[in-house]
Amino acid sequence: MVQGPHHIAIVMDGNGRWATKRFLPRIAGHQQGVKSLRRCVKACADRNVKVLTVFAFSSENWNRPKEEVSGLMDLLAMALSREVPDLLADGVRLVFVGDREGLSDKVKAGLADAERLTAHNTCIMLNVCFNYGGRWDIAQAAAALAAKQEPITELSLDRAMAMSHVPDADLLIRTGGEQRISNFLLWQAAYSELYFSDKFWPDFDEAALDVAIAAYNQRERRFGKTSQQLGETV
Repeated sequence: MVQGPHHIAIVMDGNGRWATKRFLPRIAGHQQGVKSLRRCVKACADRNVKVLTVFAFSSENWNRPKEEVSGLMDLLAMALSREVPDLLADGVRLVFVGDREGLSDKVKAGLADAERLTAHNTCIMLNVCFNYGGRWDIAQAAAALAAKQEPITELSLDRAMAMSHVPDADLLIRTGGEQRISNFLLWQAAYSELYFSDKFWPDFDEAALDVAIAAYNQRERRFGKTSQQLGETV
C-alpha cells in the first residue's frame, strides 16, 4: 500500500508575480501568500501530513529592494500576532529555522514566543525557514562540530543541522513555475521527490496539493536500491 508523504517541504514562490499581474504592490502578494499558507497547513493536517516545512525568507532575500524587505518583516510580525492564536487552537506546532542574528529584537522575541506557546501541539509541525539557506545550514553545522572538536561525518553533520528535529522531507514542492530548489534544504533533500507547479503560491490550493501528493504516490522511492530489491522486502 502506498504511504502518503509524512513530511512535505514547499518553496512558496510567485507571490510578487501574482501581485504584479493584478497591478498590485508586491507586498500584497506576500499578504495573500500568508492566507495560502494558512490554508495549506490545514489541508496538510487533514491529509495526515505530520510535518510541513516552508521557505519563507531566504538568506539571499536581503538583496531585494529595501521597501520589500521591510514590508516582509512587518508582515511577519503581523502574521505572528494574528495567526498564532488560531494555529495554537488547531494543534499546530511552530518552529522557526534559520539564522536569527540579523533579525531585530522585536522579531526574534516574536519567533521565540510563538515557538513557546505552540511547543506542546502535536497535530502537525510547521517549520518556517526564515533567514535560512541550505549552504548556511551545512556551514553552521560544520562550525558547531569543529568548535566542539568533534569529527565531521555524515552522521554528525546530520545531527548538527538546523532541521535535525524532523526526518528529511519526502516531497519537496516548488510553486511559481521555476524548476530549481534555490538553496533550500540542500542536505535534507538528497532523496526528496521533487514536484514543480506552475501555479503562483497564492493560487496553490487544496486541489493543487492533492495533485502533488498524487504524483508523489505514483513514484517508486528506491533510496539506491533496485525495484526488485524493494519488491523482495514487501
